Amino acid sequence: MAGFVRVVDILDGAHDGAKVRVRGWLYNKRSSGGIQFLSVRDGTAVVQCTLNRRDLGEEVFREVEGLPLESTVVLEGVVNVDERAPDGREVSVASVVETVAAMLDFPITKQEHGVEFLMDNRHLYVRNPRIQAVMRIRAKFMEVARGWFRDHDYTETQSPMFITAACEGGSTLFNVEYFEREGVYLSQSWQLYAEAMISTLGKIYTIAPSFRAEPSRTRRHLSEFWHLEVEEPWQDLAGITAVGDELVAHIGHTLAREMPRELRLVGRDPEDLLALETPFPRVSYDEAVEIVQSEGVDMYWGDDFGWQQEGPLTKRFDTPFWIVGFPTGIKPFYHLPNPERPDVTMSADLMAPEGYGEIIGGGQRVHEYEQLLSRIDEDGLDPEDYSWYVDLRRWGTVPHSGFGLGVERVVMWMCKLDHIRDAVPFPRDMRRIVP
Repeated sequence: MAGFVRVVDILDGAHDGAKVRVRGWLYNKRSSGGIQFLSVRDGTAVVQCTLNRRDLGEEVFREVEGLPLESTVVLEGVVNVDERAPDGREVSVASVVETVAAMLDFPITKQEHGVEFLMDNRHLYVRNPRIQAVMRIRAKFMEVARGWFRDHDYTETQSPMFITAACEGGSTLFNVEYFEREGVYLSQSWQLYAEAMISTLGKIYTIAPSFRAEPSRTRRHLSEFWHLEVEEPWQDLAGITAVGDELVAHIGHTLAREMPRELRLVGRDPEDLLALETPFPRVSYDEAVEIVQSEGVDMYWGDDFGWQQEGPLTKRFDTPFWIVGFPTGIKPFYHLPNPERPDVTMSADLMAPEGYGEIIGGGQRVHEYEQLLSRIDEDGLDPEDYSWYVDLRRWGTVPHSGFGLGVERVVMWMCKLDHIRDAVPFPRDMRRIVP
């Protein structure tokens, strides 16, 4: 027998019939006569370990029986395939190598706890196997996305978190005390800086935090979230939405193939993600408004989609779909007006089905110098705040496009979560800043 084995490898069948050594935290336990059933969590998964009083002796059996939850254990035993065990496998313990007792009264028990209690104890609740599974899916999401970008010749780059000009609207900026200077904020998006970097690196992406001071209490909003953003030179709206199609489908397919157990644990049938087919449907903004109105929900042409509108709209679909061509008045200044219909922009939002709503927003950027100045003026912005950004249209400007994907929103949809707070280890919203 070599060193310690990972629980996930035991559950995957890599050690059937073999003697193994495992270590982890005592997540749960129960007794039945002379047998103890321990749920041991090691950071990769949870496995059932069975202890027989007859095999271990009275002293060792009682020592383990008295261990509080979250104590740590080192166990040796044989992996048995057993349909009655969770995930079909268990470790029949032959030796208890080491135990370290935790303190009594671990606050999170099997009983029902309220949301606020679990949020107050989030530093402990993250040990829950379901949260653990979501975090492992989230990590795989990042890994798979980066792999897709590598294989398609994108370069990863970063941008500042401290900014002086709004990208997504001044009302959602977080003010920052930055030495003695006023007018400094936390970044809403890398986009303005990305448009500078495409002239040196070509196709680029980033995965980084973004901040929005939205006073929202919906199940889909966070004040701090992780943003996967893409920018490409010589790219139009049709091309950048095709990139979104392929990226999202690839991530979904890979998660379904490589993490089916975790997906089932959080409530998502892997077949749902394997069924994703590209290209995703395209629906015009005009058509989307008509669908919402037909559901009896208030919405007028020129309104943006909120959660009240996105819910009934996305329940009409069993696949992601794009809403294309948003009105000029509800999109930021950098979105290119449609040359054939200037009242709408060359923009698109990707909606997740089942009521989950927007997961990607993007489109084609204004690339002509005079047109960008005009759009800045129409939005009532100060051109001086965007002087360096306008410079990009003076030297070497080309048509270009990009999008931003909300990592937590995609994880929320792919994991079929009820609330976005469970798609991130320590959520931040308008009500919570600790733990």
